[in-house]
Amino acid sequence: MIELLGIPPQALFGQLLLGLINGAFYAILSLGLAIIFGLLNIINFAHGAQYMLGALASWVLLNYFGVNYWWALLLAPIGVGILGVILERLLISRLYHLDHLYGLLLTFGLALIIQGLARNQYGISGLPYTIPSQLAGGQNLGFMFLPNYRGWVVVASLAVCLTTWFVIEKTRLGAYLRAATENPTLVGAFGINVPRMITLTYGFGVALAAFAGVLAAPIYSVNPNMGADLIIVVFAVVVIGGMGSILGSIVTGFGLGIIEGLMRVFYPEASSVVIFVIMAIVLLVKPAGLFGRTA
Repeated sequence: MIELLGIPPQALFGQLLLGLINGAFYAILSLGLAIIFGLLNIINFAHGAQYMLGALASWVLLNYFGVNYWWALLLAPIGVGILGVILERLLISRLYHLDHLYGLLLTFGLALIIQGLARNQYGISGLPYTIPSQLAGGQNLGFMFLPNYRGWVVVASLAVCLTTWFVIEKTRLGAYLRAATENPTLVGAFGINVPRMITLTYGFGVALAAFAGVLAAPIYSVNPNMGADLIIVVFAVVVIGGMGSILGSIVTGFGLGIIEGLMRVFYPEASSVVIFVIMAIVLLVKPAGLFGRTA
């Protein structure tokens, strides 16, 4: 069938791989957004800047402290997550009882500040980040060549996404988190520190963005603007999956990445807008999103 369409199998599978990699980043970033919005009701427009901070922190750890990729994959999300906790306590926590617009404007301002500081310090030409030696090279699968690092990105993203979904949807901790958003007074009556739980939840959502940034650093290099365009696509993914839907973010992120990759093969001119076209259709047919629940 592929040959009849005049498309080399290597080109098709290569674009599918690229789409799957993009989908991995869409999924993990939209998952962080869904957690923050679904549990805190904050539209975190700083998510793209926090994704960039994860990549930048890993570069700084490597070049200034000699920390290798594997330690950076652990330390950078923790560091950026702690920064998120500080921001939540000092600024964002003051907006929980206000309209969503105030949170969006605040986090948008934070994103501009973070990106501006990074541009002033490191420029915009991009900072190279070497692929770890353990993941260099690739595998010849016969129908395509699979770079080891890109395969790792897909597996790591999927593992983190599914683990997060399991914790939030299937464990007692997740039940407490969901209950705290519905009735914080009742949850607090059971001796649970709700404000601390909310703060740590925001920090975890930010850490997910930073984790994606570390994964992206060897592929896209580190650039202060790397999250600015991506965040618009990720918001579209969240809207399509359903605002606050954990499973919707994961499934939609990977699915839209694959669709985007296929469009590059069959209709390249539409590949950059296909996600937004799908978003418009979904909003017309099901405004709550594919996995969202109508209020």
